[in-house]
Amino acid sequence: SEMPEQENGRMEGFQLWLNLPARDKLVAPAYRDIAANQIPAFTTVEHVLVRVVAGESHGVPGAVQRPHTAPLYLDVQLPVAASFQQPLPAAHNAFLHVYRGEISVAGVTVQAGQMAILDNEAVADGVSLTAQSDSCLLLIAGQPLREPIVQHGPFVMNSTEEIRQAFADYRAGKFA
Repeated sequence: SEMPEQENGRMEGFQLWLNLPARDKLVAPAYRDIAANQIPAFTTVEHVLVRVVAGESHGVPGAVQRPHTAPLYLDVQLPVAASFQQPLPAAHNAFLHVYRGEISVAGVTVQAGQMAILDNEAVADGVSLTAQSDSCLLLIAGQPLREPIVQHGPFVMNSTEEIRQAFADYRAGKFA
Protein backbone atom coordinates (compact mmCIF):
# COMPACT_ATOMS: atom_id res chain seq x y z
CA SER A 1 0.00 0.00 0.00
CA GLU A 2 1.19 3.49 -0.78
CA MET A 3 -1.05 5.24 1.71
CA PRO A 4 0.79 7.97 3.62
CA GLU A 5 0.50 7.90 7.38
CA GLN A 6 0.35 11.06 9.43
CA GLU A 7 -0.99 11.62 12.90
CA ASN A 8 -1.32 15.41 13.05
CA GLY A 9 -0.98 18.55 10.98
CA ARG A 10 -1.24 19.29 7.32
CA MET A 11 0.39 17.08 4.75
CA GLU A 12 1.12 17.75 1.12
CA GLY A 13 2.80 15.43 -1.28
CA PHE A 14 3.43 14.54 -4.88
CA GLN A 15 3.73 11.24 -6.62
CA LEU A 16 5.64 11.00 -9.86
CA TRP A 17 5.79 7.93 -12.07
CA LEU A 18 8.66 7.49 -14.51
CA ASN A 19 8.25 5.57 -17.73
CA LEU A 20 10.80 2.81 -18.29
CA PRO A 21 12.51 1.89 -21.53
CA ALA A 22 10.76 -0.97 -23.38
CA ARG A 23 13.53 -3.42 -22.40
CA ASP A 24 12.83 -2.79 -18.69
CA LYS A 25 9.03 -2.63 -18.62
CA LEU A 26 8.59 -6.19 -17.33
CA VAL A 27 11.14 -6.09 -14.52
CA ALA A 28 9.91 -6.87 -11.03
CA PRO A 29 8.06 -3.87 -9.56
CA ALA A 30 9.64 -1.89 -6.77
CA TYR A 31 8.48 0.71 -4.34
CA ARG A 32 10.62 2.87 -2.10
CA ASP A 33 9.37 5.20 0.57
CA ILE A 34 11.86 7.98 1.28
CA ALA A 35 11.53 9.82 4.58
CA ALA A 36 11.99 13.59 4.46
CA ASN A 37 15.20 13.35 6.52
CA GLN A 38 16.67 10.98 3.88
CA ILE A 39 16.42 13.54 1.09
CA PRO A 40 19.70 15.43 0.63
CA ALA A 41 19.33 19.21 0.69
CA PHE A 42 21.39 22.37 0.41
CA THR A 43 20.81 26.09 0.76
CA THR A 44 22.22 28.64 -1.69
CA VAL A 45 23.71 32.02 -0.79
CA GLU A 46 20.32 33.53 -1.71
CA HIS A 47 18.66 31.32 0.92
CA VAL A 48 17.05 29.04 -1.63
CA LEU A 49 16.43 25.61 -0.10
CA VAL A 50 16.82 22.76 -2.59
CA ARG A 51 15.86 19.18 -1.75
CA VAL A 52 17.41 16.74 -4.22
CA VAL A 53 14.97 13.84 -4.53
CA ALA A 54 16.54 12.40 -7.70
CA GLY A 55 19.54 13.19 -9.84
CA GLU A 56 22.11 15.77 -8.80
CA SER A 57 22.08 19.50 -8.18
CA HIS A 58 25.13 21.67 -7.56
CA GLY A 59 27.24 18.65 -6.63
CA VAL A 60 24.66 17.19 -4.25
CA PRO A 61 23.49 13.69 -5.28
CA GLY A 62 19.83 12.91 -4.72
CA ALA A 63 18.19 10.10 -2.80
CA VAL A 64 17.29 8.33 -6.09
CA GLN A 65 19.55 7.59 -9.03
CA ARG A 66 18.17 6.00 -12.22
CA PRO A 67 20.69 5.67 -15.05
CA HIS A 68 18.06 4.67 -17.68
CA THR A 69 16.39 8.06 -17.76
CA ALA A 70 18.74 10.21 -15.64
CA PRO A 71 15.84 11.90 -13.81
CA LEU A 72 16.20 15.15 -11.95
CA TYR A 73 13.58 15.80 -9.25
CA LEU A 74 14.12 18.92 -7.14
CA ASP A 75 11.86 20.49 -4.53
CA VAL A 76 12.90 24.17 -4.53
CA GLN A 77 11.84 26.80 -1.98
CA LEU A 78 12.70 30.39 -2.89
CA PRO A 79 12.22 33.51 -0.77
CA VAL A 80 10.80 36.53 -2.60
CA ALA A 81 13.25 38.00 -5.18
CA ALA A 82 15.69 35.08 -4.85
CA SER A 83 17.00 33.37 -7.97
CA PHE A 84 18.06 29.81 -8.65
CA GLN A 85 19.87 28.37 -11.64
CA GLN A 86 19.96 24.69 -12.49
CA PRO A 87 22.01 23.16 -15.29
CA LEU A 88 20.01 20.79 -17.48
CA PRO A 89 21.23 18.63 -20.35
CA ALA A 90 19.96 20.25 -23.55
CA ALA A 91 18.25 17.07 -24.77
CA HIS A 92 16.33 16.39 -21.53
CA ASN A 93 12.61 17.02 -21.28
CA ALA A 94 11.89 19.27 -18.31
CA PHE A 95 9.00 20.96 -16.55
CA LEU A 96 8.32 22.78 -13.34
CA HIS A 97 5.22 22.85 -11.18
CA VAL A 98 4.73 25.79 -8.81
CA TYR A 99 2.80 24.68 -5.77
CA ARG A 100 3.12 27.87 -3.73
CA GLY A 101 3.76 31.49 -4.75
CA GLU A 102 4.83 32.54 -8.23
CA ILE A 103 8.08 32.51 -10.13
CA SER A 104 9.46 33.99 -13.31
CA VAL A 105 11.18 31.73 -15.85
CA ALA A 106 12.39 33.06 -19.22
CA GLY A 107 10.27 36.19 -18.72
CA VAL A 108 7.07 34.23 -18.06
CA THR A 109 5.28 34.24 -14.69
CA VAL A 110 4.17 30.84 -13.45
CA GLN A 111 1.72 30.92 -10.53
CA ALA A 112 0.78 28.39 -7.87
CA GLY A 113 -1.08 25.47 -9.40
CA GLN A 114 0.50 26.00 -12.81
CA MET A 115 3.05 23.97 -14.71
CA ALA A 116 5.59 25.20 -17.26
CA ILE A 117 7.10 22.89 -19.86
CA LEU A 118 10.65 23.99 -20.60
CA ASP A 119 12.22 24.06 -24.06
CA ASN A 120 14.91 21.49 -24.75
CA GLU A 121 16.78 23.33 -27.46
CA ALA A 122 20.30 22.30 -28.42
CA VAL A 123 21.66 25.68 -27.28
CA ALA A 124 20.00 25.50 -23.86
CA ASP A 125 22.12 24.63 -20.86
CA GLY A 126 19.75 25.05 -17.95
CA VAL A 127 17.01 27.07 -16.35
CA SER A 128 17.00 30.24 -14.29
CA LEU A 129 14.14 30.97 -11.89
CA THR A 130 13.30 34.11 -9.89
CA ALA A 131 10.70 34.20 -7.13
CA GLN A 132 8.02 36.89 -7.43
CA SER A 133 6.85 35.97 -3.92
CA ASP A 134 7.88 33.32 -1.40
CA SER A 135 7.57 30.29 -3.65
CA CYS A 136 7.85 26.50 -3.76
CA LEU A 137 8.14 24.41 -6.90
CA LEU A 138 9.12 21.06 -8.29
CA LEU A 139 11.69 21.02 -11.08
CA ILE A 140 11.60 17.75 -13.00
CA ALA A 141 13.75 16.65 -15.94
CA GLY A 142 14.73 13.42 -17.63
CA GLN A 143 16.25 11.88 -20.69
CA PRO A 144 13.58 11.26 -23.33
CA LEU A 145 13.07 7.61 -24.26
CA ARG A 146 11.93 8.34 -27.82
CA GLU A 147 9.66 5.29 -27.77
CA PRO A 148 5.92 5.02 -28.43
CA ILE A 149 3.71 5.24 -25.35
CA VAL A 150 0.36 3.53 -24.91
CA GLN A 151 -1.39 3.97 -21.56
CA HIS A 152 -4.61 2.38 -20.40
CA GLY A 153 -5.73 2.13 -16.77
CA PRO A 154 -2.69 1.50 -14.59
CA PHE A 155 -0.53 0.18 -17.43
CA VAL A 156 1.97 2.03 -19.61
CA MET A 157 3.50 0.07 -22.45
CA ASN A 158 4.79 0.65 -25.98
CA SER A 159 1.95 -0.87 -28.02
CA THR A 160 -1.75 -1.68 -27.82
CA GLU A 161 -0.91 -5.38 -27.97
CA GLU A 162 1.36 -5.03 -24.92
CA ILE A 163 -1.49 -3.29 -23.05
CA ARG A 164 -3.85 -6.15 -23.94
CA GLN A 165 -1.25 -8.65 -22.72
CA ALA A 166 -0.78 -6.72 -19.46
CA PHE A 167 -4.54 -6.88 -18.78
CA ALA A 168 -4.61 -10.60 -19.66
CA ASP A 169 -1.70 -11.25 -17.30
CA TYR A 170 -3.42 -9.24 -14.57
CA ARG A 171 -6.69 -11.17 -14.98
CA ALA A 172 -4.74 -14.45 -14.93
CA GLY A 173 -3.25 -13.54 -11.55
CA LYS A 174 0.32 -13.26 -12.82
CA PHE A 175 0.92 -10.02 -10.91
CA ALA A 176 0.45 -11.53 -7.44
